[in-house]
Amino acid sequence: MKTFITSNKEETILLGEKLIKALKEDQNVILLKGDLSSGKTTFTKGIGKALGITKVINSPTFTILKTYEGYKTLHHLDLYRLNDIGQDFDLEEYINDSNAVTVIEWPNQVEALIPNQYILVELTYLDENKREIKISSHNTDQSWEEKL
Repeated sequence: MKTFITSNKEETILLGEKLIKALKEDQNVILLKGDLSSGKTTFTKGIGKALGITKVINSPTFTILKTYEGYKTLHHLDLYRLNDIGQDFDLEEYINDSNAVTVIEWPNQVEALIPNQYILVELTYLDENKREIKISSHNTDQSWEEKL
């Protein structure tokens, strides 16, 4: 696990960008945990930037999922409002898409669908600009740590 303190949104975005550049091709599921306003979507903007996405990335809170196209596809799921996995969404299809990076905010809502291998990013609000960001990998190669 590595821990970072970012002092502004730009640093949080940069850390998301650095993470994607440090990961291997098969490390494509990223779980984001943190309270409201902890910087999850801001971190995702950095992921999108690293993937060559030029569209504005914003929270899919009300739509559950947004997909962006860049050098590689980004599936951005915000499951805050999801009460039950149900059959209305094909979430497994997006989570298991090996040709995309899938970022899941509020992953506790779909624990049964989370694959065995993932990167966990835990964001903590310290003040209006500052965030503590802990990044760890689960059942996957940790060589990315040396590159961050």
